[in-house]
Amino acid sequence: MKGRNVFLIICLIVIADQALKIYVKTHYHMGESHAVLGNWFRLYFIENEGMAYGWKFGGDWGKIILTLFRLAAVIFGVFYIKKIIQQKYHPGFIICAALIFSGALGNLIDSMFYGLIFEDSSQFAYNVAKIFPAHGYAGFLHGKVVDMLYFPVIRNTHFPLWVPFWGGEDFEFFRPIFNLSDAAISTGIITILVFQKRFFKHTSKSVPAKSVETGALVNDEMQVS
Repeated sequence: MKGRNVFLIICLIVIADQALKIYVKTHYHMGESHAVLGNWFRLYFIENEGMAYGWKFGGDWGKIILTLFRLAAVIFGVFYIKKIIQQKYHPGFIICAALIFSGALGNLIDSMFYGLIFEDSSQFAYNVAKIFPAHGYAGFLHGKVVDMLYFPVIRNTHFPLWVPFWGGEDFEFFRPIFNLSDAAISTGIITILVFQKRFFKHTSKSVPAKSVETGALVNDEMQVS
């Protein structure tokens, strides 16, 4: 697979991810939701300070550590993708690696720069954040990740009473709210796990026996010791 094709995939995912995030950040107030395809696919604006799908990681220091980890992963990813392209890995695996890399890069941009270039979002209607204000809502490395993709396929129902621990509690599928970067990372990882045998299969090649030509005469009277 050619490097320029991989570069194009990464650029398309990062541009689409950032375009959607910037649109939602500058047009939605915090917690605003709009239906896209019925009630099972909605754009629901939230922000998270930590990991994918709204998971958090240890306050301010945890936020810095997570952002630096993402930065290190992205730097490593540049060299790793270059290596697997040169070594002609399976095209499917290279595409999956590009998905994971582009997802990490997309969320890294939020963490590094969004606090500097955006106002803080408000929960009040018609009070959306502006881009490039006089002062951002946070410092470098402290930006919040914008999430908006919400698929409540099953909602407004409850676990049966006989279910241990959760019996009678509200049930919703699919509850997490995420972004295109999260989706790219998850798609890449899941695809690698599902198709790992195809991506990493090794064909054993039998080594043909070598014949040695000699000028010796071989007949029935000769014995081989």
